[in-house]
Amino acid sequence: MGKHQSHQGHDSHTSHAQPSHLTHKSTGKISLTCMVITCGDSRTPESDTSGKLICHLLKEQGHKIADYQVIKDEPTDIKNLLSRASGQNAIQAIIVNGGTGISRRDSTFEAVDGFLEKRLDGFGELFRYLSYQDIGSSAMLSRATAGTHGGQVIFSIPGSQGAVQLAMEKLILPEIGHITGELTK
Repeated sequence: MGKHQSHQGHDSHTSHAQPSHLTHKSTGKISLTCMVITCGDSRTPESDTSGKLICHLLKEQGHKIADYQVIKDEPTDIKNLLSRASGQNAIQAIIVNGGTGISRRDSTFEAVDGFLEKRLDGFGELFRYLSYQDIGSSAMLSRATAGTHGGQVIFSIPGSQGAVQLAMEKLILPEIGHITGELTK
């Protein structure tokens, strides 16, 4: 009888335990201060529907926007802006959209990737996989990336509204709190 009781106690304990990835995520539901950067030669604050969508989706989830910039797809300008943002401890997350393609003018990837200290390779892989389900093989042209610099997480995503919606709803918003929580450990 002692063995049976001990076995039952073990079963009831494990059946109520929450998987560790869910425990981590539940502790990551906090309001973050974010920066949104739109990169593109033809974008203006008035025409930037993708940047506005990112801001809207962040605010809808209770996050704050510390800064929002629309800049040309110039590597030096992007690096300078990221460097200035990295000096602001209040900003925990930076989301960059645009310039992730392969045309001659698309240089955002190089600027962001060179700035990252640690890469989150899974972000780009998952983004392209989910994108492939929507748009097919042209998803391979995306150079979406993410990683960390200091205590900040940085995401770089394509600038189309569909790509922004996909990245934000399927990947960034579900994990952003968890990721920033991990950076404080």
